[in-house]
Amino acid sequence: MINYNGNLINPEDLKLSHENRAFKYGDGIFETVKIQNNKILFWEDHYFRLMASMRMLRMKIPLEFTLEFLEAEINKVIVTQTTATLFRARLTVYRKNGGLYCPETNEVDFVIDVKPVSIQIKENYKVDLYKDFYNYSGLLSTVKTTNRMLNVVASVFAEENDLDNCIILNERKSVVEATNGNIFIIKGNVIKTPGLIEGCIKGIARKKIIEIIEKHADYSLEETAISPFEIQKADEVFITNAIQGVQSVTNYRKKVFKTEVGQKLHSSLNLMGITS
Repeated sequence: MINYNGNLINPEDLKLSHENRAFKYGDGIFETVKIQNNKILFWEDHYFRLMASMRMLRMKIPLEFTLEFLEAEINKVIVTQTTATLFRARLTVYRKNGGLYCPETNEVDFVIDVKPVSIQIKENYKVDLYKDFYNYSGLLSTVKTTNRMLNVVASVFAEENDLDNCIILNERKSVVEATNGNIFIIKGNVIKTPGLIEGCIKGIARKKIIEIIEKHADYSLEETAISPFEIQKADEVFITNAIQGVQSVTNYRKKVFKTEVGQKLHSSLNLMGITS
């Protein structure tokens, strides 16, 4: 079952118009959340990011869109699922039909779908740069809109070249993120991640990892511009997202990385999600 504007329906019964604005213009945003043992991990962070994104995109936030309301709407779908204990839920919000580039209304519809998920952290994980197109930096690039064409074509490139992931660059040819998450590099006791002004998604796992690192006496964190050259010089590289947590990178071109710190951060992130 899926949740369409508060109503549970079979997926095949969802009839979206050809005028759907998420389809025609990418005029929508989404949050992907991890549910473990009936608990939505880091739900407050996801909720406030959703609200901030809706305000930025001039969407009208319905009065009922409270933290508790949307959590209950997600849970309505979870209870219709199998007996699995781990799920991925996607909450998509998009402007109602009507208009061309300029919408006829700023009111929104929403869809929630939930699927069981099995998380596997790969021991060997190979990445390379994707250089055919760039992610143009700016505040809009930090929002999870339904227009993810760059991520799609970069993922196709990765599959065609026997890679597990690709690193996306911005117009200044600085590192932005991976196709499915934020990226961190470690050199000595310094951990760097692209700043939001570089155009990376304002990831929830990114935020939590930053919180963990800032409390760690042995490491210092820098949110800054990162050149591709720094990746080859790094001791470790890892990717974060809300579902997988932390995925360590083992291979970048001819460079082989260690994975110890990434694995420890993965464990710390999981513990934070369970106890939050």
